[in-house]
Amino acid sequence: MRRSITRVLLGVGCLFLPLYAAEVQLIHSIEGPALYQSYCATCHGKDARGNGLFTKVLKKVPPDLARIAVRNHGVFPMEKVQRIISGESERPEHGTKEMPIWGPIFSQVERDQDWGRVRIANLGKYLESIQGRGPK
Repeated sequence: MRRSITRVLLGVGCLFLPLYAAEVQLIHSIEGPALYQSYCATCHGKDARGNGLFTKVLKKVPPDLARIAVRNHGVFPMEKVQRIISGESERPEHGTKEMPIWGPIFSQVERDQDWGRVRIANLGKYLESIQGRGPK
């Protein structure tokens, strides 16, 4: 019974995930780890293994972000990762090019400056830094 209630609550939460992304507030940090925990961990997990809170109700299981380099023959594809984060590369899980989720949020003007590219670069560097960590 408890498990059913949890699934229902997660299911209802996922219905509102696109609205959450549209309404999410920009945190006052440009640091990769803080950005990851605030924007990515819900789906990808705190350890980036694809085991976030919404995993059970998503249509597609989020990838293990700590193994990006492994999936790319030992090379971390920084430019590709940054395009996915910004919404420049079409990923159904992240929305379409017409409606990317994180690019506009990261590019909100703060103190008369657009720190979007800095946030995306720092998040990419953080993901690169966690490659190969933990159990496989």
